[in-house]
Formats: sequence, structure tokens, C-alpha cells
Amino acid sequence: MAEVPYHAHIQERNCLVEVEGVAQPAPAPRFSRTLDAIQNPPQRPGQDAEAVLGDWGFSAQEQQALRAAGAVL
Repeated sequence: MAEVPYHAHIQERNCLVEVEGVAQPAPAPRFSRTLDAIQNPPQRPGQDAEAVLGDWGFSAQEQQALRAAGAVL
């Protein structure tokens, strides 16, 4: 996947944009009278892990164990 941003087709069509150092798909479809700006920065790995694991019923101790084991960022 590391080569995707450098592919000639991707570069010619401006399919990717970089936001806060993270390459991500550009908004699509593109219309002539519609702004195509990215509204929010990309999520970081593990950014919402605590909330998600809590929603799934994992206790704080279980979450800590998962982090210690390297299963969760």
C-alpha cells in the first residue's frame, strides 16, 4: 500500500490528499460548484479505543491487559 500515493494514475487524478501528515482519499465525487475540502483531521490509531472497548463491555482492567499485550494501541 505504500506505493499507492506514487502511482501515476492516482497522482494525475489527485485522488489523495494529505491532512496532518496522513494521506487519505480526496472527497468524491467532485462537482464544479461544490467545495471539496476535508472537514476534519483523520483519526489516529487507537484514538477511540477506550470508548469503543468500554461500549463493548470491557472493564478498565481488561482494557489495560489488552494494551499490555499489544493487542490495542
